[in-house]
Amino acid sequence: MDSINKLTEIFKEFPGVGPRQAKRFVYYLLSRNNGYLDSLSKLMIGLKRDVSVCSSCFRYSISTGAANKCSICLDRGRDAGFLMVVSRDVDLETIEKSRSYNGYYFVLGGTVPILEKEPDKWIRAKELAAAAAKRAAAGLKEIIIATNLNPEGENTADHVAKLLSPVVKRYNIKISGLGRGLSTGTELEYIDSETMKNALKNRA
Repeated sequence: MDSINKLTEIFKEFPGVGPRQAKRFVYYLLSRNNGYLDSLSKLMIGLKRDVSVCSSCFRYSISTGAANKCSICLDRGRDAGFLMVVSRDVDLETIEKSRSYNGYYFVLGGTVPILEKEPDKWIRAKELAAAAAKRAAAGLKEIIIATNLNPEGENTADHVAKLLSPVVKRYNIKISGLGRGLSTGTELEYIDSETMKNALKNRA
C-alpha cells in the first residue's frame, strides 16, 4: 500500500470521517508546502508530550505540573457542590463555552453501547465511583449526568446512575440530567450556548 492510501486509511479512523473526506485530507496535505507539513509533524509529535490526562477529572489538558491536575480542577473558585459527568472532552468544552456552569467535571472517556454485557469496560467506571465518593465526603450536593440525548447516551446515563447509586444514597446527593428541552438525538458537541444554558437551568 502506497503512502496516499496508508494515510487515507489513518484519516478514515477519525470520528465522522468517511473514505472520500479522508482522501481529500491527503490531497490537501499534498498541496501544501514543506514548511506547513514540517510544522504539522512537529505539533503532532509534541501533542503527547505537552498534553496530559488530569488526575482528577480525566480530561485532556496542557500539563500544569501541579499534581497533574488541569486548570479547572485547580480552580478553588469553582462550586464543590456540583459534579458534572460528561462522555467526552469536547462535551466539557461546549458546556464551558456556555458559561452557565461553575462546578467540577468528570470525563467518562466514552459511552456504553446498548445491550453491552460488560459496560464498565467502555467508561472510567472505577475512577468515577472513586471521584464521586471523594467529592461527596467534601460536600458534593448534586451530580449532573450530561450525556448525549440519543439511545447510547441515555443508556450510558442509566448505567452511570446505577453505578453512583451507593454514593448517592449514602450521602443523600441529588442526581440529575440536562433539561429535556433539548431535541432527542442531540449531541452536546453541537449545542449552542443559549440552548445549553436552558438545559442546565431546567435540569431534572
